[in-house]
Order: sequence, then structure tokens, then C-alpha cells
Amino acid sequence: METTTRTRRLTAVRREGDRVTALELFFDLVFVLALTQCTALMAATPTWQGLVQALLVLAVLWWSWGGYAWLTSVVDPEEGAVRIAMFVAMAAFLVAALAVPDAFGDDALTFACAYGIVRVAHIWLFTIASRDDAGLRRSVTGLAGSTAVGVSLLVGASFTDGLAQGALWATALLLDVGAPFLFWSEGWRLMPTHFAERFGLIVIIALGESIVAIGVGANEIVDAGVVAAAVVGVGIAAALWWLYFDVIAWLGERRLAQATPGREQNELARDAYSLIHFPMVAGIVLAAFGLKKTLAHVGDPLESVPAAALVGGIALYLLAHVAFRWRQVRSLSRQRLLAALVTLGLYPVALAAPALATVALALAILVALIVYEVTRFSETRDRVRHELAHGHVPAAVAEAARMDE
Repeated sequence: METTTRTRRLTAVRREGDRVTALELFFDLVFVLALTQCTALMAATPTWQGLVQALLVLAVLWWSWGGYAWLTSVVDPEEGAVRIAMFVAMAAFLVAALAVPDAFGDDALTFACAYGIVRVAHIWLFTIASRDDAGLRRSVTGLAGSTAVGVSLLVGASFTDGLAQGALWATALLLDVGAPFLFWSEGWRLMPTHFAERFGLIVIIALGESIVAIGVGANEIVDAGVVAAAVVGVGIAAALWWLYFDVIAWLGERRLAQATPGREQNELARDAYSLIHFPMVAGIVLAAFGLKKTLAHVGDPLESVPAAALVGGIALYLLAHVAFRWRQVRSLSRQRLLAALVTLGLYPVALAAPALATVALALAILVALIVYEVTRFSETRDRVRHELAHGHVPAAVAEAARMDE
């Protein structure tokens, strides 16, 4: 009995339940700082170069966070060695987040090394979990190789600058994102309900960061303009929440659960969540940056980069929803596609009109989209939500696929 207990403590234990644990939520809180730091990087360097750098950093951190979502869908994060390794990864993730504002400057090596520790802990735990699973071990081995090269590229990038540094970052990111398409997708394991919930929670975290950005961007004097912009900003965050959690989150979770375990389910999870959820989160972060600049000068037009971030971020979020829906049920959300295009059309307005007017127009577009969907598809929407709540997955998925016809 003592030997069994000792072995259990020193190894990873396979996950059995599908509820997100307290430790996973604790781990996700570190990602809050990462999102805030990316917004701070954009605000500190409000140029096109600064915008690209912040998105590169966000993408790298997103991919590492997503790796832990896959990991904790295989192993129990609160049993065995996983708990300690998660704490180590949290500390390293925190250091990487602290280094974000100067990740392309003096803190580049610090960022790369901290990021490397996060990835090493991830691979180590996956290696332990795959001891008795040849398929999973094969996939982990491929991931370990691409991770080693990617981290090495970031370390190398810390000794360069300019285009060479950006190219190394982009190469490392492309390698990380592209590697899962090249080796043994059927080898991974996941709990679909748990997996979808983790990504839904990270969307909430990103939306919460947008609220923080509103508070940080406000002037010391809270006048009528600041109050109005804050209310409209919260309205935008609420609209973005509605558009994801009203139906699409439910549908995504049930569609993933319906997929055949193995290659079909893993590739659906990879595409719909690991990949397509990134532009959702990136869109929220971009919009948060735009809102932050709006609160600082509500009566002035936005400059080119914050204006592009605000309208482009909302449009990117909506386009990611279109892609998510298409990947899930092969149905095109025409109204969300149209709303994204109309939002992009606000860019010239943002350069000329007061920032408060721009965010008000953006909110009007989102509210109009929600009202249209709720009224146009009211009966279908109610049936989908009812059937999903009662576990009637195939019928709900079929109904959802017809919502845009």
C-alpha cells in the first residue's frame, strides 16, 4: 500500500472527471497578467510594429497556455507530480508575463528562458502521462521536438533585433502551430466537456481584461465623457460575451462531445479551439487596447493604430465566430460576417469622429446583430438551448446548422 501511494505521488494520474478544477482556475489567473501586459505593450508602443510585436507575444503565450489545457484534459492536475509542476509552470509563466513589455528588448532572454521552463514542464508531464499509451507517447515525442526547436529560436532571437528578431519569432510560432498538423493527431486524449469549458473560461478572462483596460485608461477626473465611454465599453464587453455564450459555446461543447474519440475529435479540438479561439482572444485584447485609448481622450479622434485595434479587434472576434461555426457544423453565419465587415467600415469614422462616437457606433452594430439573431431565430434558438441543456446533441446540432439558412 505504501509503495502504491508513493508511486501515485510521483506520477501523473489520468483524469476521470470533466469539471474544471480549482488548480486549473488558479493557473489561468496567471494568463490574466499576460493579457494585461500585452495590452500594456500596445499602449506603450502604439505603432504598427508595437501592435505586431504584442500579437506575436500573445500568440506564443496562448499556445503554451493551450498546451496545458490539453495536458489537464488527460491528467488530473491535483494528483501526483502534476500539482507541483503546475506551480513551477505558474511561476515561470508569471516571469514571462512580467517580461512582456520589453520582450523584444532588454528582457528578451528572460522571456525566452521563462517560456522555455513553461514548455519543459508541460512536455515532462505529458511524457509521464504517456508511459502506458503508445499513441500518446508518439504524439508527445513529436511535440517535444518542435518545442525544443521553437524555444531555441526564441533564445536566439533574444540576441538579435529588428527584422531578424521578428523573423525568428514568427518562425518559432509557425513551427509550434504547424507541428500538430504533421504528427499523429489520433494519439492525443481529451475530455470534451472539460476541454471546451477551459477555452470558454479563457474567453471570460479576456473579456474581464477588457474591463480592466477601461479602468486603467480612464482619466483621474471622472467626468460625463468618461462615464459615458465606460458604460459603452462595458456594453461592448457584454455584447461580445452574449455572442459567444448565448449559443455558440454550448454548441461547440456538444459538437466536440459528439465527435468520434481519436483523430476526428482531436482535430476538431485543435482547429476549433486551439487555433480559432486565438483570434477570438486576440480580437478582445485589440478591442481592449482601443477602449483604453478611448477612455484617455473621449472627445478626440483615435489615432490610426488604436482605431485599427478597436474596429479590427471587434471584426476579428466576429470573423473567428464565423470560422468556429463553419468548422463545427459547416454553416456560414452570414449576419456575423456582415457585422464584421460593417465594423471594419468604421475605421475612417474613428480617424475623424470623437472616440466616444466610434465606440458607440461599434456597440450599436453589436446590439443590432444580437437583436437580429434573437428575433430572426427565436424559435430555433430556444430549441437549440433546450435540447443542448437536456443532452439531445444530434438534434441540437442539426437545428443550429439551420439557424443561418
